[in-house]
Amino acid sequence: MDDRRRPARLVSRPGGQAMNAIIALLRPQQWLKNGFVLIGLIFSHGWTNSALVFGVAVGFVAFCLASSAVYVLNDYHDRAADAAHPKKRYRPIASGRVGLPTARALIVVLAGGALGLPLASGLWPVALAVVAYLLLNIAYTLRLKHKVLVDVFCIAAGFMLRLACGTYAVGILPSRWMLLCSFMLTLFLGFAKRRAEIVAIPEGALALQGSTRVVLRHYSPQLLDNLVAITASASLLTYGLYTVDAETAALHGTEHLVLTLPIVTFGVFRYLHLLYKGGSGEEPGRDLLADNQIRIAVLAWVAVVVLLVGT
Repeated sequence: MDDRRRPARLVSRPGGQAMNAIIALLRPQQWLKNGFVLIGLIFSHGWTNSALVFGVAVGFVAFCLASSAVYVLNDYHDRAADAAHPKKRYRPIASGRVGLPTARALIVVLAGGALGLPLASGLWPVALAVVAYLLLNIAYTLRLKHKVLVDVFCIAAGFMLRLACGTYAVGILPSRWMLLCSFMLTLFLGFAKRRAEIVAIPEGALALQGSTRVVLRHYSPQLLDNLVAITASASLLTYGLYTVDAETAALHGTEHLVLTLPIVTFGVFRYLHLLYKGGSGEEPGRDLLADNQIRIAVLAWVAVVVLLVGT
């Protein structure tokens, strides 16, 4: 057959492969976590204040840049261990798809952008929150992620810094119950993640010796089951107290937000079902978006809140 008659084949361009590897390294799918920056604006009805909207938007973008810088730093630091891991060896740095000089440049550019954006906008408190987040995660990457319990509390602290960036840093005073609920919810997701990771290891304690997450050696499924149950219960309790709080009723103009509690309860129970029966939990952001029932619960919660609160 004449070569000229052969069907054309799509050839992947090296430049395209490199860009795809860099995008994978930045993990934009994890930017969903930075939605915590938006919580204060939404629950304070601050969306009509253009200055608040601008400040929160800057904080959200800054934390997207900062979190990507942290992911690159983590993969750069753990590249040797990741290369020996059956799944993590395919990560861009561990597999060699992104070179070390490129990774170092990305860390500098992303961290610089995360700090430069709020400073250029005159939002010093937002920049301070970003600095605290970066310092926390540098300590986490280098040492704290190997400390049992401290590792999950560091993860929760990162979320609370996001929440502080979207509230205190731009002049919004959050509800105390919102703060407590957010704290317990992030602990719940963190301990659920650790449980999913430890259960996914096929050969028990011996396999942990070769795990890239050394801290798992100090956890047990039984301990994590208890921690997940405690934090899940506390999350629902504090959310319920938030909905019936007098300040919440005065702010939103309704005493019926407690009607959303069954929806939130279902969402938490559904996540527990996925954790214990569906093998989920290692990637909370992905799992929350992938499950149809959780998506329906989120939409139902939004619809009920809009119906109760209005504009």
